Amino acid sequence: MNFTGVSAPEPGKSVHKYRPITDYMTRDVYSLSPDQSIAEAMNMFLEKKISGAPVKDEKGKIAGILSEIDCMKVMVDEAYHNLPHGRISVSQYMSTKPQTLMDTMDVLDCAQKFLSTHFRRFPIVDVNGKLVGTISRRDILRATRDLKNSTW
Repeated sequence: MNFTGVSAPEPGKSVHKYRPITDYMTRDVYSLSPDQSIAEAMNMFLEKKISGAPVKDEKGKIAGILSEIDCMKVMVDEAYHNLPHGRISVSQYMSTKPQTLMDTMDVLDCAQKFLSTHFRRFPIVDVNGKLVGTISRRDILRATRDLKNSTW
């Protein structure tokens, strides 16, 4: 017998085409600037009930991410090194090499990315590196529910 099968997908790419992450991402993203104070960032996290935010440069490109964990490091540093957090900028504590997702990715590939990391959300960028939104684990759960309701 001669079998001709479907070629294997590229590593990290799904065989089936699922909906794009842009259908589920949050477009109105709270963001920070590198020169903002940590105190302002913490206040924003508490007021907006968010656990982190992308840090954008003056061109709208992502420069980093600041999370609750990063802010907790400030508290520890203050206690051990007597640093006043009012003078500490976001750029001093943000993660400077954040993992981003392209706006062309589909929800299945995004789910695989979440399964291979500890991150709760990813910033989404366009081909020029400009921040266009964020996607969270909960957004992917919503996509899973929608997929189940339509195809399972």
